[in-house]
Amino acid sequence: MIKLKFSRSLLFFLFLFFGYNLANAQTNREDLEKRRIELRNEISRINELRISNQKKQSSVLGQVEDLNQQIRSTEDLIKLTNQQANLLTREINTNTNKIGQLRKELEKLKEDYSRMIEKSYKSKSQQSRVMFLLSSENFLQAYKRLQYMKQYTNYRKQQGEEIKANTRELQELNSRLVQQKEEKEKLIAENRKTRAQLEENRKSQQTLMATIRKREGEFATQIRKKQSEIDQIDRAIDKMIRESIAKANKESGSGSTSRSTFELTPAAKALATDFNNNKGKLPWPVKSGVVTMRYGKQPHPVVRSVMVNNNGVRIDTDKGGKARAVFNGTVSEVQAVKGANQAVMVRHGDYITIYNNLQEVYVKRGDKVTTEQEIGEVATSRTTGKTTLHFLLYKNDQKMDPGDWIYRM
Repeated sequence: MIKLKFSRSLLFFLFLFFGYNLANAQTNREDLEKRRIELRNEISRINELRISNQKKQSSVLGQVEDLNQQIRSTEDLIKLTNQQANLLTREINTNTNKIGQLRKELEKLKEDYSRMIEKSYKSKSQQSRVMFLLSSENFLQAYKRLQYMKQYTNYRKQQGEEIKANTRELQELNSRLVQQKEEKEKLIAENRKTRAQLEENRKSQQTLMATIRKREGEFATQIRKKQSEIDQIDRAIDKMIRESIAKANKESGSGSTSRSTFELTPAAKALATDFNNNKGKLPWPVKSGVVTMRYGKQPHPVVRSVMVNNNGVRIDTDKGGKARAVFNGTVSEVQAVKGANQAVMVRHGDYITIYNNLQEVYVKRGDKVTTEQEIGEVATSRTTGKTTLHFLLYKNDQKMDPGDWIYRM
């Protein structure tokens, strides 16, 4: 009986161990599936945009940028699908091992139960049980024998229930195993199609890049002209920030209008600390989107010989997509910016987030906003068909990389 108790304890430990791993794997699978759906939607959105732009006969540069973006997203989708398939493989192996352990334990239980039934059958008559009690040397021994008979009956019943429970568990695991194998095969089949699409996109990319190389000087001039326009917008943003700091300090009564930093009240200091503590955990400024240009100086994504600079990040989102506050704060400015529609500046103590290129604004200066509150609709370009948010982050008047602050950007 001690051996049986030990076996059941081992099985219980295995259930806990496998159950914990299964719960973690389930959470990971749900996260991966969520991201996979986002990537598929992203690829679909880029593809629709590419088809639309081809009909409009948009610039070769724009077509290559869209294609590059789709290729990157497709490569990410393939990697992520492989992760899902590998995770399913681990789950399948775990469940296969668990099934093996259950079968061994079930065989032991059935053998023990069979021996008990056989023993019980040999001494099943009521007369044998009465004689077993009457042959006791004293009342205490008779009482102990009666208790033993009860315990023996309960133990046999308990073993019968364990066999039923283990059999059900085994059936459920086998069903789950079949389902997991089907899911894995589905993912593998989907990956084959995705890889085929990726190869087609790469061929199209090579054809377009051949055109780019032939006219590289012409395209380099176009890029520099566009960068000049971006620099002008960035200077307007910088001016807006300096004026906002001066205005805020004047309104606070500090009189330090020439300072380049905000005069902070205790509440503003607490908000700034809270904002800083959430570095790397802030939500995206749009519900769904993809970064098309990151922060800082970098080679142009198509004409690599030309350097471009970006004071924030550019995020392509769905048409009609809404800009959302990434943290609690106060709207300090709403301004029209030449060449970039409207910009909303939200202050979080001495931190600033700017949401630029909005065609419609839902807030006004002085409004309190909360995390993920919609503050405006992102503008869609008539020429490219892209809906792009320019998102910037500052501490006072110092530029910061939004990619360091936004979760998984």
